[in-house]
Amino acid sequence: MRKVDFSDVKEAGTFSRPEDGPFICVITGVENHDKDSYLEIEYDIADGEYKGYFTEMRERYDWMGKYRRYYTERAAAFWKRFCSKVSKSNGNFVFDGNEINSDEQTLVGKKVGLLFQKKLYTGNDGSDKTRFDVYAEFAVVDFDKQKTPPVKDERKTNVSSEGFESLNVDEGIDEELPFK
Repeated sequence: MRKVDFSDVKEAGTFSRPEDGPFICVITGVENHDKDSYLEIEYDIADGEYKGYFTEMRERYDWMGKYRRYYTERAAAFWKRFCSKVSKSNGNFVFDGNEINSDEQTLVGKKVGLLFQKKLYTGNDGSDKTRFDVYAEFAVVDFDKQKTPPVKDERKTNVSSEGFESLNVDEGIDEELPFK
């Protein structure tokens, strides 16, 4: 093994992560993807025990603390909710993505409530994993009204043969089949 100097490296410790539920967050970055009609919104927790959690985690995992909000016809209701909740959370600020204010960079530094949901899924290695996703936005003033969303189970399950009838094939019939 080659010699490596780790004398200035801080030893990894344990860390806790936020639980699912409501958090007051701040938008820390926005990137417009015109071709696919969505904003990639970068956020972080604005106060409390987990303040700055996602900024710190993004140093190791670039995808953490980001989600997409589409502005297509199909996603119009979700887009409108996003615009409404950010506007309501920031006093006189208005963002409608249209006539009044369509400059996505004006969202940076604005607060919004984010409701996080725990999702269970099957990893590429077949093991059960957990991730933490944005479930919905809400106005900061409505923080006390928020309820933790139910855990969403997206794990792959083994397919059962229950409900299917077995084919009774006579012994030796394999030779008559056109495929093997």
